Amino acid sequence: MRKLTYFIATTVDGFIGGPDGDAEFMYSCVDEEFVAHLVAEYPETISALGRTRLGIEDVPPKRFDTVLMGRRTYEPGLKAGMTSPYGHMREQYVVSRSLTEPLDPQVQLLDGDIAAAVRKLKAQDGLDIWLCGGADLAAQLHEEIDEYVVKTYPVIAGTGMPMSRTGFGVRELELTGCTALSGGQVITSYAVKR
Repeated sequence: MRKLTYFIATTVDGFIGGPDGDAEFMYSCVDEEFVAHLVAEYPETISALGRTRLGIEDVPPKRFDTVLMGRRTYEPGLKAGMTSPYGHMREQYVVSRSLTEPLDPQVQLLDGDIAAAVRKLKAQDGLDIWLCGGADLAAQLHEEIDEYVVKTYPVIAGTGMPMSRTGFGVRELELTGCTALSGGQVITSYAVKR
C-alpha cells in the first residue's frame, strides 16, 4: 500500500504561507546545502523549472511518483508559465471546485470525495503520493495522511496559513528522521501512529 506524505515547508511557528497563502518570503532561507539535500533525497519535489535550472531533468523520482495539490498551490506555477509543474512524475492531480478543464494534458482534476480518490490511489502500485499543499486540502485528507515530512525554515511569520485547518484534534506521531542543516533548516519526518 502506498503512503500519502504531507511534505511541506513551514516557518518555525508553523505557517506554510502568509495570511494570503504566499510563501515567497521563505525562499530567502534556501541555500546551496538545502537544495543539495532536496536533490539527493527528494528530487521529484523540485518543479520542472527548478529541475531545468539545476540540470537534473533526467533524475528519476526517488520517493514519490504522484503529486496531489490544491488549486491555490497550483497557481504560482501557472503564473510562472508551468501548466505541468511536476511533469517528471507519473501523475499530477489538482483538487479544485473552480477549475472545470485541466490546463495541461498531464494534469488531472479531482473534485468531490477527495479522501475516497486518495484511498484508490494508495491501493495502486508505485511510489508514494506527495501531498504538496495546502492547508484546506490537508484538512480534508487528515485521516488519510500516513506521514509528515516538515521542512522547517529558520524564520517566524507571526501569523499566516497554518499547516492544516482541521481544528483541534490530537494525532500522535512517531519521529522517523531528523536532518539539521547548517543554514538553520531542519527536515523532520514523522509516521502517523494508528
